[in-house]
Amino acid sequence: MLQLYWGFLITGVLFALVTVIFGDLLGNVLDGLFDFMSGEHLHALQPTVLFSGLTVCGGAGILLTKYTAWGTAGILGASVVCAVLISALVYFLYVKPMENSENSVAFSIHDMVGKLGEVSVTIPAVGYGEVMLRAGAGITNQIAASFEGEEIQTGVKVVTVEVKDNTLLVARFDKSE
Repeated sequence: MLQLYWGFLITGVLFALVTVIFGDLLGNVLDGLFDFMSGEHLHALQPTVLFSGLTVCGGAGILLTKYTAWGTAGILGASVVCAVLISALVYFLYVKPMENSENSVAFSIHDMVGKLGEVSVTIPAVGYGEVMLRAGAGITNQIAASFEGEEIQTGVKVVTVEVKDNTLLVARFDKSE
């Protein structure tokens, strides 16, 4: 049994080293080849969780074999219990929070409807200008046209009324200007 525990421990450590050193490279090279391992359908069975449990099972088995007088079944049972507990901790303290922290800077132009912005290039009555709008944590410049068919000068606050042909149709936000 000791060889099995050593095999588990070495496999887990090698997996950790390979993913730390070559993770991005392998991810790009294999790009989707192992999508079944992504864990999208079984979140708790992701490779990180599985291999951490395998490593802990191996390490606990080695330590319990060396430092206790328990029998083979007792050591195996205790090792599996340790592996399950640590795997649960890895999942709930590392994997789950990381899934929730993924952010994207991408946005859809249709998300801009109702957003306030500022004209950065004068919008003629007939034609196109440009507006600056806040998108997520950044600012984006978008092509814009006047919704009401009137010229809107640079610096004027506007609101996006609709999107048509990838162009924002905007109106003055404050009519007193």
